[in-house]
Amino acid sequence: MHELAILFSILGVFLLGAISPGPSFVVVSRIAISGSRADGVMAAIGMGIGGFLFACIAVAGLTAILLQVEWLNLALRLAGGGYLVWLGINIWRAAPKPIEVAETATGRPSTLWKSLLRGLFVQLSNPKTAIFYASMFAALLPSPTPSWMLFALPPMLFLNEFIWYAIVALSFSSRGPKAAYLRSKVWIDRAAGMVVGALGVKLMADSVRSSV
Repeated sequence: MHELAILFSILGVFLLGAISPGPSFVVVSRIAISGSRADGVMAAIGMGIGGFLFACIAVAGLTAILLQVEWLNLALRLAGGGYLVWLGINIWRAAPKPIEVAETATGRPSTLWKSLLRGLFVQLSNPKTAIFYASMFAALLPSPTPSWMLFALPPMLFLNEFIWYAIVALSFSSRGPKAAYLRSKVWIDRAAGMVVGALGVKLMADSVRSSV
């Protein structure tokens, strides 16, 4: 029972981390509004896969190596920040372009895979998330850690991320948010592009500052 309590406390901490505003929320909500409901759910699956991979890396202890190799840590942070800046610029540039918003819960296979990959890449673009996973594991896991817990955490953290972002996707893909988005598409997209780009710049600036 004590080990189960620890497990659920870890899941609660990571759920709070997922709920906190960031580029992932902006991107998933935008995909859900501008695409189909299935596109939004696929983006949520991408977020879940990213969480699963981060959990596997943390369990394997690879983030400890990342923390020790300063140049690699810096390179990954800069690359992740650069990706967010590139994504923000693209969202801004596409703001004036009209789109055909899907009215059904289905989507074309090509857009579904694109939505999944965009969700995954946004999740993986922030190496700080990998450090967060490693730090929380180190702080919250019991010592010694039961093997079953190490195997259970990655799939459960996948569900953690997926469920939250699926809720976001389903909420923003309903008729009301879609109608509001269409009325103010240019300004919403430009605001989203600015937020994502600014977070990318902040990630790169913080990375350079911490390395000096």
